[in-house]
Amino acid sequence: MEVTQVLLNAQSIDGTVRKNAEESLKQFQEQNLPGFLLSLSGELANEEKPVETRKLAGLILKNALDAKEEHRKFELVQRWLSLDGNAKSQIKASLLTTLSSIVSDARSTASQAIAKVAGIELPQKQWPELIGSLLSNVNQQPAHAKQATLGTLGYLCEEVPPNVIDQDQVNKILTAVVQGMSASEVNTDVRLAATRALYNAIGFAQANFINDMERDYLMRVVCEATLSPESRIRQAAFECLVSISSTYYEKLAAYIQDIFNITVKAVREDEEPVALQAIEFWSSICDEEIDILEEFGVDFTGDSDITCFYFIKQALPALVPMLLETLLKQEEDQDQDEGAWNIAMAGGTCLGLVARTVGDDIVPFVVPFIEENIQKSDWRQREAATYAFGSILEGPSPEKLISLVNVALNFMLSALTKDPSSHVKDTTAWALGRIFEFLHGSAVGSTVITQENCQQLVTVLLQSMNDTPNVAEKACGALYFLAQGYEEVGPSSPLTPFFQEIVQSLLTVTHREDAGESRLRTAAYETLNEVVRCSTDETAPLVLQLVPVIMMELHNTLEGQNLSSDGREKQSELQGLLCGCLQVIIQKLGSSESTKYVFMQFADQVMGLFLRVFACRSATVHEEAMLAIGALAYATGPDFAKYMPEFYRYLEMGLQNFEEYQVCAVTVGVVGDICRALEEKIVPYCDGIMTQLLKNLSSNQLNRSVKPPIFSCFGDIALAVGEYFEKYLMWAMSALQRAAELSTHVAGDDELIEYTNSLRNGILEAYSGIFQGFKNSAKTQLLIPYAPHILQFLDGIYMEKDMDDVVMKTAIGVLGDLADTLGSHAGSLIQQSLSSKDFLNECLSSEDLMIKESAEWAKLAISRAISV
Repeated sequence: MEVTQVLLNAQSIDGTVRKNAEESLKQFQEQNLPGFLLSLSGELANEEKPVETRKLAGLILKNALDAKEEHRKFELVQRWLSLDGNAKSQIKASLLTTLSSIVSDARSTASQAIAKVAGIELPQKQWPELIGSLLSNVNQQPAHAKQATLGTLGYLCEEVPPNVIDQDQVNKILTAVVQGMSASEVNTDVRLAATRALYNAIGFAQANFINDMERDYLMRVVCEATLSPESRIRQAAFECLVSISSTYYEKLAAYIQDIFNITVKAVREDEEPVALQAIEFWSSICDEEIDILEEFGVDFTGDSDITCFYFIKQALPALVPMLLETLLKQEEDQDQDEGAWNIAMAGGTCLGLVARTVGDDIVPFVVPFIEENIQKSDWRQREAATYAFGSILEGPSPEKLISLVNVALNFMLSALTKDPSSHVKDTTAWALGRIFEFLHGSAVGSTVITQENCQQLVTVLLQSMNDTPNVAEKACGALYFLAQGYEEVGPSSPLTPFFQEIVQSLLTVTHREDAGESRLRTAAYETLNEVVRCSTDETAPLVLQLVPVIMMELHNTLEGQNLSSDGREKQSELQGLLCGCLQVIIQKLGSSESTKYVFMQFADQVMGLFLRVFACRSATVHEEAMLAIGALAYATGPDFAKYMPEFYRYLEMGLQNFEEYQVCAVTVGVVGDICRALEEKIVPYCDGIMTQLLKNLSSNQLNRSVKPPIFSCFGDIALAVGEYFEKYLMWAMSALQRAAELSTHVAGDDELIEYTNSLRNGILEAYSGIFQGFKNSAKTQLLIPYAPHILQFLDGIYMEKDMDDVVMKTAIGVLGDLADTLGSHAGSLIQQSLSSKDFLNECLSSEDLMIKESAEWAKLAISRAISV
């Protein structure tokens, strides 16, 4: 097969030629994988081949080694490992040869492919000679080979976990990288590749950062690189500093003054990409200090193993003025672009983090800037003053801010309607939203919103919804937080008199011609949902009137035929928003008997619309429609049974949707809602549901985040069908047992611990549902054989000491359920358990009231079981 020609054809502008070429490549790969990969690596390494075929060959090779989806990645890794050793050696040799190619695209593709192979082989103790041969490459000229090799070392550090490479090799990699970074390196490409490689290698340098001399040397080299004449090197060096600040915060004290000086110089004088990274350094330090202070409280004591150096507090007098200067560097068209990010935005974001880090201390540094600029004739100064004001509202205490805000409020309302600059209006509406978010609501003692100014606020915000899309979107956001603050005000809310007008204005916004810009339509629906969610009984009749209106809107989206693909995308986005809106309305009306009764007249039509939405294929809409159906099931209770024959096939499709796993997870949650609604009426559908759930658990293609909700779902089903669950008991219990074993003795990062806790919680919710479902039935003895294992699981997670409060509450509940359902059969087992007593006592003295309540109930159940 003439690979070069096929690769050229695969890039042809002629669709047919391209499709045939792609088909040939696919066949070649399926029929002879080693030959396929060998010919790709040969193409990549061959200097006589066209650049574009070499680049594509390298890309296909790289994609044959890695994938985003976990299960696919696993398959590709296994496939590579099982290849013939001879073929693998030839491929790897070709890749290494390509590093000295004169074509930069070929070199960079080879670098990435080598790192992917290393990511597979080094953890398996294969390819031990790789790092040695790369290091000897670095010391060779020519410069382009050196640059490619340093790049490869960088990618390698990104792909391979730190514990796979021994310290001696780490030291050699760092030495090579730091030499490449030093000012004596004349070739800028080499120096840039080395600086980027260091960024990836920072996680490997733990032992080096503990050693004072090595750390000093590394820090000196990085700081020198921030002064390089080449801006890309300066940017990469600041990126290294940002990474060091979050990885080695506790080692920074000796360098912080020097870093402050170089960051200030960069922010004030350097090009934007460099300045942005310099600001990011201080944002990163804020993140570290916020985390430490949140974890250990503000009365931080020195006896913990983590120290807070209060870098931000000490730097305030110099840091805040520098950040305030950045706010004056806005760009004319900065709001129009969704992903816009510039110095002014970065500075404002950092200022907000500083406020969260130091609280009240920031206020005196910022107020003079606001007072000086808020009324200037140049829009930039007015906007910067408003931005500074909005940025510092989270962090300082309400007492410190309320008087300030009271002075500012009228001024801001006037600016929102009268300022000639769209930028100033945009930022003013955003800042009002921040006031309502942080200084309004039942949690804040004194509030800035009174009966007197509420009408004026609403009037101004509704007026601003007619402004340009970006201002209108921020006005919706402000109204969202205004409504949220009245969530728990009792029978009457200050917003009640304006409810109809607010709803009408928001619906009008959704129909604006330009509602697709600046996320305006989405913001309007999100705000409408919040206004409905936080409304009181007084406005329930108005919420009811909204039902046919939203139903009509949804009906209209289902009528539009023959749309372009862009039109279809917009249509399904709108369907998702409307389903989301109906969900909130159903929850609101379903929560009180009187409104639920009136809503029922719409239930059949609403369900009919949701079923039609499922007939249109779109994952996000399915997620929203599923959630809305869950709310409908909850509201209609046992009557939901009449919808099941038609709805069941969509439920099954949702449970089988591994690709869009969020849809699958939501569907699993809806099964729980339906079980609670139908109770034993769910029985006819249980075989299908349980079969699919067990299949999902055993699949390695389903995202792991769906597994915990599946286990809780077992509990929901068991609780609904009681002893009928007997026919699934053996399968469910063996799946739970396997998962329980996997979820103890887990060491890992925060993300893994968080996942493990959600998995444990799912398992415990399943046990709890099963015990409660079988309670008082003649078949409780079926559960006795499983009790020892469940107690062993509870012992295991208690001993590990890493469970969160949610798991603790569920776990002590399961101990109670066990005693309550099995009585004397459980009593003796609980007495023999290693930790039940300690666990119970710990929960009884918990400060969390819900844990304490569960524990008191469990104590009662256990003492009954033991005394029998």
